[in-house]
Amino acid sequence: MAHYTPLSENEREVLFQVLKTRFAKYQHRHAGITWAEVQNKLESSPGKLWSLQQMEATGGEPDVVGRDEESGEFIFMDCAPESPKGRRSICYDPAALESRKEYKPAHSAVGMAEDMGIQVLNESQYRYLQQFGPFDTKTSSWLATPTEIRKLGGAIFGDWRYGQVFIYHNGAESYYAARGFRGMLRV
Repeated sequence: MAHYTPLSENEREVLFQVLKTRFAKYQHRHAGITWAEVQNKLESSPGKLWSLQQMEATGGEPDVVGRDEESGEFIFMDCAPESPKGRRSICYDPAALESRKEYKPAHSAVGMAEDMGIQVLNESQYRYLQQFGPFDTKTSSWLATPTEIRKLGGAIFGDWRYGQVFIYHNGAESYYAARGFRGMLRV
């Protein structure tokens, strides 16, 4: 979270209202969790609140999708119907970005997630999210790629087509207008 700056009181109020409204609208994503519990944790975590604001500002529509039973942390994921608009047309990671000699994208999924203080969803997290979906019916999202695949120059991404999740591969340096990434934050 290299660029963390505390939110102003107004920014906090606006973000809390957006998150609370979404939380109430999509209760099936977080059965057994109350907004008061979530707000309590957020109020004591200004850095995490900043990360959620970044997720919101880039079109992610973050929402609570569960709670880690061991740590008690709430799990937020990007729940926008399509891959977040403010995070598209990016390659997979900083190494892929550096490897491009021409027509470099503005950023990479892994680099942008790091700047925002969030994690790129991995395949199992993406499949978990899809139980609340479908998500990415017209777009696709980069996924955290296993080291073995990345060492060979590839990266994976997922989408929802024909009533199911598909996981594909591409060169890590590639980028497309309809491919971004979805993030996760533990609070």
